[in-house]
Amino acid sequence: MASRVVMPKLSDTMEEGRILRWIKKEGDRVETGQALAEVETDKATVEMEAYTTGVVRKLIATEGQVIQVGSLIAVIGSPDEDVSALVSEQPAAAAPKALAKPASVGSTRPAGPEPAPAPAPAAGPRLAPAPAATQSAAATGRSLRASPLALRMAAESGVDLSGVRGSGPQGRIIKRDIESAMAASRGSTVTAPPTMAAERPRRATPPPGREGVPESQDVELSTMRRTIAKRLVQSKGPVPHFYLTVDLAMDRTWEAYRALHAEQSPITVNDIVIKATATALRRHPEVNASFAGDHVKRYNRVHIGVAVAVEDGLITPVVRDADTMTLEEISAEVKALADRARARRLQPHEYTGATFSISNLGMMGIEEFSAIINPPEAAILAVGAVRQTPVVENGQVKVGYRMKVTLSVDHRVIDGTTGARFLQTLRRLLENPLLIG
Repeated sequence: MASRVVMPKLSDTMEEGRILRWIKKEGDRVETGQALAEVETDKATVEMEAYTTGVVRKLIATEGQVIQVGSLIAVIGSPDEDVSALVSEQPAAAAPKALAKPASVGSTRPAGPEPAPAPAPAAGPRLAPAPAATQSAAATGRSLRASPLALRMAAESGVDLSGVRGSGPQGRIIKRDIESAMAASRGSTVTAPPTMAAERPRRATPPPGREGVPESQDVELSTMRRTIAKRLVQSKGPVPHFYLTVDLAMDRTWEAYRALHAEQSPITVNDIVIKATATALRRHPEVNASFAGDHVKRYNRVHIGVAVAVEDGLITPVVRDADTMTLEEISAEVKALADRARARRLQPHEYTGATFSISNLGMMGIEEFSAIINPPEAAILAVGAVRQTPVVENGQVKVGYRMKVTLSVDHRVIDGTTGARFLQTLRRLLENPLLIG
């Protein structure tokens, strides 16, 4: 009997997904557990597995299309089975338009943006011919990897992907590569259109070298960016935030970090902050908690979400049981999770279930900021840069190392004195790193 394949819910916050690539094509046989498609969720790019065995009879959703969770995307059945009743069902699109991903090498189906509305045959949706830039990329015989945003920018600007060298993970073409290619193209081909002063006011004339540059560009939100926008509104509005900031003396921690660095240790200041925070949370379980409607849930294990910037937004991979790990184990885990996050290869269990989060912008020179709580967590720690500054000790001015941290707190769960006591413990640990255990 034919089986419906629907867009699965691959994370706790996922409401829609984008079909990046069909791994199995129509007519291919698929076994239970085999990869069927590559799907972009709000957090990562994952391979969707088949939950039944049979032949792929029909692919309902097209590559590049954004589909709501639970909507039909394919039909699997036996080779001679009548699946017309299922095939007639159309997927519920989650976006007003869907851009197709370039066809993989060896594919006979062209890729590109969907055509303007027009009468279509009963066989179903059809993709328009690819732009010349995409076709020439396929003609080289070279397999191209590009992010969804880069693909859209290339299709809109006519950039030939075959001539673009990717700077992302594993040579993946990303936004900045397309921007560089567009800038190079403008510099070599754009010429100013002839005009007369009487035809246009002087103040509207672009400066030399800027002729032909559009005033603005509409960039479609990625699945991740749409989810971030929705969740931040849900957090900042309903969750009553308040903020507590302390300025920590980091002299001893900085000295320990420099000693580790001299020994070629991969441990960073952020790793030390994670370990100290996890230790403080173990001592203050009332902060390691979340709001659950009619009660507060306190967690017995400490799972730290670490904010990692990726091309299309932000994701928080989770270091589980961070309070029980050594600094070396935390360092290795954070690096591995961050690498997979930037490559969009995190598995759902690697970015869900955090009980507390840390966002560190210190490596970008930010001295102080306030972060927005990631529900259902009750707090998040914003970490600034370690800086050298004049300090007064025993009536004498000296140069010291300082770092500001700001705790954003859900007032429904944590009071000011509770948050302050937690920060006192964190201060004691980071100012005396030998106490971290």
